[in-house]
Amino acid sequence: MLAFDDLLEHDRQTQALAQISGRLGWDQETMMPRGAAAQRGEEMAAIEGVLHARRVDPRVGDWLAAIDERALDDVARAKLRHIRRSFTRASKVPADLAAEIARVTSVSQGIWAQARAAEDFDGFAATLDHVLRLKREEAAAVAGAGDLYDAMLDDYEPGATGASLAAMFAALRPRLVALRERVLGATHQPEPLDHDFGEVPQLALSREMAQAFGYDFNRGRIDKAVHPFSSGSGADVRITTRTSARDPFNCIYSTIHEVGHAAYEQGIDPAHALTPLGQGVSMGVHESQSRIYENQIGRSRAFTRHLFDRMTHHFGDFGVADAEAFFGTVNRVNSGYIRTEADEVHYNLHILLRFDLERALVDGSLGVADLPDAWNARFAADFGVAVDKPSNGVLQDVHWSVGLFGYFPTYSLGNVYAGCLHESLRRAVPDLDDRLAQGDTGAATAWLHDNLQVFGGLREPRATIAHATGTQPTVEPLLKYLETKFTELYRL
Repeated sequence: MLAFDDLLEHDRQTQALAQISGRLGWDQETMMPRGAAAQRGEEMAAIEGVLHARRVDPRVGDWLAAIDERALDDVARAKLRHIRRSFTRASKVPADLAAEIARVTSVSQGIWAQARAAEDFDGFAATLDHVLRLKREEAAAVAGAGDLYDAMLDDYEPGATGASLAAMFAALRPRLVALRERVLGATHQPEPLDHDFGEVPQLALSREMAQAFGYDFNRGRIDKAVHPFSSGSGADVRITTRTSARDPFNCIYSTIHEVGHAAYEQGIDPAHALTPLGQGVSMGVHESQSRIYENQIGRSRAFTRHLFDRMTHHFGDFGVADAEAFFGTVNRVNSGYIRTEADEVHYNLHILLRFDLERALVDGSLGVADLPDAWNARFAADFGVAVDKPSNGVLQDVHWSVGLFGYFPTYSLGNVYAGCLHESLRRAVPDLDDRLAQGDTGAATAWLHDNLQVFGGLREPRATIAHATGTQPTVEPLLKYLETKFTELYRL
C-alpha cells in the first residue's frame, strides 16, 4: 500500500497543477488582455511541460508495477485505471511535442478569432494546418500502428472508435433528415422572436436559471465569453455565457447547458477531489448532462411554461401570446448556420458534418485548403441552404484551432446518452412535468446527481450510462423523443 499511497500523492499534485492550467485557459477567454496572447502561449507551454514530466515520471511506472491490484477495492482500482491510462498515453508523446502543442494552440486561438471576425479563412489556414500536423504527430506517437483518429478520440471518449461512432451516426442521420423535412414542410410553423432584449435583464435571467438548475455560486461564477464553456472541477467550477439583443435564448440556454457541465463537476463525491475520479469520466458523458439540462428538461413544454413567466417578468410583453406559443418559439426548427444555436432536430446534423470532415482531415483525404468547399457542399446537402460567410461556416467553432480533433462526436454521443437518461428519469419521476411547470428542477437534477454525477470517473463511459439507466445505451430513446416531441409540436 505504500506504493499506492505514494502514487496517489504524486497524482494529487499533478491534478492540482492541471487545475491551475485550466484556470489559465479560463482567464484567456474571459479576462486576459488581448495583447497578452503570445506570453500566455509561453506560460501554457511551460506548465504543460511540468505536467507532462509529472505524468511520465519513471516513478509512476515503478509504483504501478509494485501495486497488487487484488488488494484494492473498486474505487482504488478505478483510480489506478485512470493513472495507468494517462501514464501509458503520455509516455508515448515526446515532451517537446506536448509543450509545442500547448504553445501553438494557445496562440492559434487568437488567430482563429481574428480570422473569424475578418471573414478570412485564408488568414487562418496556415495556422490550422500547423495545428493539424502537430496533432497528427501526437496521434501517431500514441497509436503506433493503429488508427490516428481513434487515438485522438480516446483522449475524450475512452473506449470509443471512429468506426463505432460512424455506425451509430449512420443510424441517426436518415431519421433526422426525414424528420427535418417533415417539420420544415409542416403547415403549422411557430413564430420566431421579434423583439430587442437588453443585456442586463438577460444576464439577470441567466443567473436565475443557473440557480434554478442547482448551480452552486459559492463554488462558481458566470462570466461572458465569445464561445460559452465550463471550466474546473470540485470547489472551483466556472461557467460562461453570451448575450444577443435579438436572441435571448442564446444566453438562457447557453447558461443552462454549461450549468449541466458544472453540476456534474460540482456534484462529484468530495472524497474524489484532486484524484483521477474527481472529474467527469468522458466528454460524451459530460455532454449527456449539459444536453439533458438544456433540452429534455429546459426546453420541455412544462419548464417553458415557467420560463415564459420569468421572461415576462424580466422583459415585459415581448410579442409571444402565451406559454403554449412560447413552447413553440423556444423549439422552433430552422436551418440556421450556427451549431450552438441549433434546434434539437438539426443539432446532430451539425456534429455529423464535423465528424466526417475531421476524420478526412486526419487521414489526409481532405486538405486544409479544400476544407471550406467541402464544408459548404455538405452543409447545403444536409441543411438545404448555402453558407453565406466563413463565420457561419468553417470558422464558427473554436475546437480545431485549439487542436480538439476527436472532440466533436462526443456532442452527439452525449445526446444519445441524454436520450437514454431521460427515458429512465421519466420512469423514476412520474410527476416530473408538474414539478417543472413550477420551475422546480430539483427532482430531475437530484436523480441525475444520485445515479450518475456523484460517481465522477468511477466507471468507464458506457458503463456509467448503463449503471444509471439499467441498460446499454442505444440511439432509439433519443430518436423516439425527438420524433414524438416534434411530431406533436408541428401537428404532423
